[in-house]
Amino acid sequence: MPLTVVNCPICSTKVEWKDEALFKPFCSERCKLIDLGDWASEKHAIPVKNSIDPDMLDDIGFDEGDFFKD
Repeated sequence: MPLTVVNCPICSTKVEWKDEALFKPFCSERCKLIDLGDWASEKHAIPVKNSIDPDMLDDIGFDEGDFFKD
């Protein structure tokens, strides 16, 4: 079976994809923690589409204040 090699998402170091690679896809705990910090500080985010269309609310007699609180 051919060995799979990936680049660390933080520093681009080559990482062999095997059981012994404890931090895969990262090359080290340091790079893993940098990535975790980026997610925690919202540097990375998964885009989410608002499930309620504000324009649709006008059509049925509601305004955004009925659903969205500041």
